[in-house]
Amino acid sequence: MAVQSYVKRLQQTNRLVVKVGTSSLTHSTGKLNLFQLEKIVRQVADIANQGKEIVLVTSGAVGAGMGKLGFREKPRTIPDKQAAAAVGQGILLHMYEKLFAEYGHTVAQVLLTREDLADRKRYLNARNALATLLHYRVIPIVNENDTIAVEEIRLGDNDTLAALVAGLVDADLLMLLTDTDGFYTADPQKDPDAKLLTIIEDISADLEKVAEGAGSTFGTGGMETKLHAAKISMNFGIPMIIANGFKEGVIWRNLQGEITGTLFIPRETKLHSKKRWIAYGSDIQGAIHVDAGAAHAILEAGKSLLPIGVVRVEGNFEPGNVVSVISPEGVEIARGIVNYSSQDIDKIKGRRTSEIAEVLGHKDYDEVIHRNNLTVKI
Repeated sequence: MAVQSYVKRLQQTNRLVVKVGTSSLTHSTGKLNLFQLEKIVRQVADIANQGKEIVLVTSGAVGAGMGKLGFREKPRTIPDKQAAAAVGQGILLHMYEKLFAEYGHTVAQVLLTREDLADRKRYLNARNALATLLHYRVIPIVNENDTIAVEEIRLGDNDTLAALVAGLVDADLLMLLTDTDGFYTADPQKDPDAKLLTIIEDISADLEKVAEGAGSTFGTGGMETKLHAAKISMNFGIPMIIANGFKEGVIWRNLQGEITGTLFIPRETKLHSKKRWIAYGSDIQGAIHVDAGAAHAILEAGKSLLPIGVVRVEGNFEPGNVVSVISPEGVEIARGIVNYSSQDIDKIKGRRTSEIAEVLGHKDYDEVIHRNNLTVKI
């Protein structure tokens, strides 16, 4: 799709996910930047007044808690992070609630962990809850539940969370607000010749190399996490913009078609919600290695995975679990929900569909993974 078509698409945005980074919400002391917070709330409230639906994904809980607890730098241990988040989340939500109320809007707190999105039932519950809040014109304030999260279940950063939430609610646009003007060809703080990229249609290895590096003192991410979020959003078929949250009217201006930042052009075909969950939300329980014929059928013809194409099974999993599909080259080419356990797949690998009942004593499905439950990795 032409860039001009996407400018028009920005103007037609009805459902928007806005993520505000820690650097856009807190001072260098870690305490909340109330002036900046009020500017963002005013923009969001005014856009909501136009009848648009907005989900606000916010960082800043740990940073706000750090300021209150007197921490001078980002806590390193999980307990310290949890304590800062527990204190800071209340401060943050109180400020959002107070400011939005001044503009006549109701907000709702939604705290998520990795487990909430990895479990299919909880994923759907979160999707339904957010949809209902938007139906009632409530502005959901989403954050990772840092108070109870531990390393194994963390999403890791709110950029990734924002991309997953955008897919969760079928957003028309994802906007990440930060303290830079967008994505540059190099670090603008180190290279005076760095140039701002207004449009990115493909995330190359060179771009990923540019994005490497740490985030701010109080934040958890940097350009590396934003590029990862862009990959997810683009694969979902949702355009994404990285923009400077300190620029006057930045959200409104982008919705008018003025790209003040970097626009990532998505795939033209949107993934179905279920396939989004398979690709990015679910926990991987094992792997199925396939032959070249099966890899071609999945990648080029959009076919299901049949037993005859399976070479090897890795891990211990049950029907309904999500597994990786690995090519002969050892590359993950897809993820899917299996119809059979790892033990049963190991027994029927390399066999024809007509032989399943003979080998297992029953045949529940013809396919190891049906194409409707299979998402190709881009």
